[in-house]
Amino acid sequence: MCRLFGFRSVIQSAVHRSLVAADNALGVQSAGHPDGWGVAYYIDGAPHVTRSPAHALSDALFHRVSGVVSSETVLAHVRKATQGPLTVLNCHPFQYGRWVFAHNGDIPRFHAAFRSALIAEVAPRLRRFVLGETDSEVVFMLFLSRLERYGPLDKPHVADEVLAALDATVADVRALCAPLEDAERLLLTCIVTDGTTMAAHQGGMDLFWSTHKTRCADREVCASLSAECEAPSATGFVNHLIFSSEPLQGENVWVAMQPGETIGVDWRMRVARRRLGKPRLAVAG
Repeated sequence: MCRLFGFRSVIQSAVHRSLVAADNALGVQSAGHPDGWGVAYYIDGAPHVTRSPAHALSDALFHRVSGVVSSETVLAHVRKATQGPLTVLNCHPFQYGRWVFAHNGDIPRFHAAFRSALIAEVAPRLRRFVLGETDSEVVFMLFLSRLERYGPLDKPHVADEVLAALDATVADVRALCAPLEDAERLLLTCIVTDGTTMAAHQGGMDLFWSTHKTRCADREVCASLSAECEAPSATGFVNHLIFSSEPLQGENVWVAMQPGETIGVDWRMRVARRRLGKPRLAVAG
């Protein structure tokens, strides 16, 4: 399966270590996930997305992009293909407007049994923007269709709305696919962001999250340093939120997301969590 990395912070940060330099950085993980890569980052509120069907670790473009990215919001993906050929249109993250989405998982027999039913659940005006052949892109458009229930896609959405839309998407996909015998292999771990709100769902594939470090290497120079940077938050507000398919080496303290759990933040950087559709306030891990 694929590997995911998501980063949301109150300050712009370089992510070269997480993508390339660490011993188990995302690029290193691509050794077993060679079927393409993508990096999305935000500048002045606008997403910049670079994708390629090449193997990330041996792709000079991946190293170049990873070396220059400095942003408050980053979403990256390395692919091990399960649905669709190795083309740039099938590489993650997928983008629509300010929203970008990446998926780790699989809908078994997607083309043979489920694609038409899932496309029918996508808002008609969004269907024509499904350009590739993956199940992931259809799930993304289904998520956008559910999010529109809370207002236009180009307006700011609070974390609770995004988490609810993501949960509804997962529930709808599982309901449509549940009757067949391979439903237990339906895997829907994913991350979505519009640059200010970021949310992730653990849908059967491992995903870890972090909101603080044992000790910040920049604590002497960072103007945004707070108690929440080096300890679990007592208020639910954090300065950064990171998601990764594997705990990355370094100072960050990682917590495993539970199956069915959805976690996110919006511009207020207050952690919101849901489990089986039930919201609860987080004490950040």
